[in-house]
Amino acid sequence: MRQILIGLVVMVLSAAVSAQDPVFAQFFSSPTTLNPALTGLFPGRYRIALNHRSQWPQLLETPYSTSAFAADFHYALNPKRRGTDSFGAGVAFLNDRLAEIGFASNQVMLSGAYHKVLDRRGERTLSLGGQIGVVQRNVGYGELTFEDEFDGTTGYVAGIGGEELPENNIAFADYQLGLNYSSLPSRGTGLFAGVAIHHIGEPEVSFFADATAGEEIEVSNKLHRRYSGYVNLRLRAGASTEVSPRVYYLTQGPHATLHAGSNVRLLINYVTGTSLHLGTWLRMAGGDEGFGPDSVVGLVGVEVADFLFGLSYDIGINPQVVRPRYRSAFELSVSYIGLGDDDGAVPCPKF
Repeated sequence: MRQILIGLVVMVLSAAVSAQDPVFAQFFSSPTTLNPALTGLFPGRYRIALNHRSQWPQLLETPYSTSAFAADFHYALNPKRRGTDSFGAGVAFLNDRLAEIGFASNQVMLSGAYHKVLDRRGERTLSLGGQIGVVQRNVGYGELTFEDEFDGTTGYVAGIGGEELPENNIAFADYQLGLNYSSLPSRGTGLFAGVAIHHIGEPEVSFFADATAGEEIEVSNKLHRRYSGYVNLRLRAGASTEVSPRVYYLTQGPHATLHAGSNVRLLINYVTGTSLHLGTWLRMAGGDEGFGPDSVVGLVGVEVADFLFGLSYDIGINPQVVRPRYRSAFELSVSYIGLGDDDGAVPCPKF
């Protein structure tokens, strides 16, 4: 267990250095953290989304977790006319936690977007959005031990090694920008595509930056910008079946991830809108050691009126990792669209 703990410490500190963001497998179920241009882009007046991801339960007593809560609102400039321009505003909270060493990252983000309708029917929309917020990170030094603290017989004596540790709490501002295009003609294929840039200012994330400022050797680690893009199609395969193939690619510093797969929506009850969602996709990951398969994701979702419930599970398949199945992850998503108007011209993917 001690070897695992040491490895996790290295992993967390490396994550801060290399700047890899947490990413939900059900990326469309957390739209405002995916792309700020999606703020307010849905058929209704307001939307509430909850997401929780739990990783590596086979390795840790308390799994590494990522949780998000978001609320955004849709405002039409001319509510009495279909296909009018609109804008959205929202707030999002994101928490990463590794309880084994007391590491936590908390984000509060405010976002806004403008949605420009490109045709009279309101079937094509171009959206531009931005996001601004604050990120706070801390680590609990009480859970860490070092080699020179071992007393040679019974265990570790905290503090005898004399390590000079920096302030264990930092905070910084963060900025995002995104663009999205959506199209859902009355006949034909629906299209949903977008690009986003996160961490535009590349903020400082090192716990040692302030402690070493002005010294001969300064420690600095910038949070790499994250560039991402996605394409999602909506194909009608019958009166009650829709197929949504999608690709999502992101790159951040030396790291890159590609999600490719498809979801299927099966309409069960036309009156209530009750539907079953099934999906699977492959995640490819790359870094300094190359690019290859990382995990396979399976999804089951249920749509009941204005509620959406999603469950997904990641199965690790990376051949370069010892026992890749131990790198599994479970994810839950819940969302609700209030005062929905059943606007079929907004092809926002569900999960």
